[in-house]
Amino acid sequence: MPVPFLLEIAVESVEAARAAERGGAHRIELCANLHNGGTTPSVELQRAARAALRIPIHVLIRPRDGNFVYSKSELESMKQQIDAAKQAGASGVVLGLLNANQSVDVQATRELVRQADPLPVTFHRAFDETPGLLQALEDVCSTGAKRILTSGGAKDAITGIPTLQRLLAAAGDRIIVMPGGGIHSENVSELLDVTGAREIHSGLGTVLKYGSEDVATFESEVRKLATQIRENT
Repeated sequence: MPVPFLLEIAVESVEAARAAERGGAHRIELCANLHNGGTTPSVELQRAARAALRIPIHVLIRPRDGNFVYSKSELESMKQQIDAAKQAGASGVVLGLLNANQSVDVQATRELVRQADPLPVTFHRAFDETPGLLQALEDVCSTGAKRILTSGGAKDAITGIPTLQRLLAAAGDRIIVMPGGGIHSENVSELLDVTGAREIHSGLGTVLKYGSEDVATFESEVRKLATQIRENT
């Protein structure tokens, strides 16, 4: 039976991925350089994580940190990174592309969605930098992406709850809206109670330092988050 609710945890190492799986995560977003917002992990890390885990792995496709306006050469690099993620056993990819005016780059995103097929695409929190989130939702829907990761345009998902409610209502069954940003065991209940979201994303960066070698503490925090979700769904 499918899980009634899905918890995605962002990690940048095999050890953290294993800890997240033990703690109750249903899916991993695999990244490098989370302290800088995340970039594409190495193929070696992708393969090692795939060999170590049973749960799905979505791979971040982001060739550099900084803004989300990409050149033609960077777009080609992202296509190559998508192909490499497929070969490494990814279950999906995560990406986000904007125009110079911060609107969704629909054309380039469509190209990458086609490149990723049949893997599902999540449009990440570049979404939160767009000037109009409801229009951005329509734009992402038109690309064929399956999911949007968003804090509702706010500094964190709790602050963004009112906008997340509007986005979830506007999305309906067309696309998954997955709240993320500053979510942990002590605030997830509020988010679930108000929004009705069915997927949650967390890197636990507000309660744990990214890159921390304290895997046991990371696993414990994931478990507390997963427990709160089970008790509220």
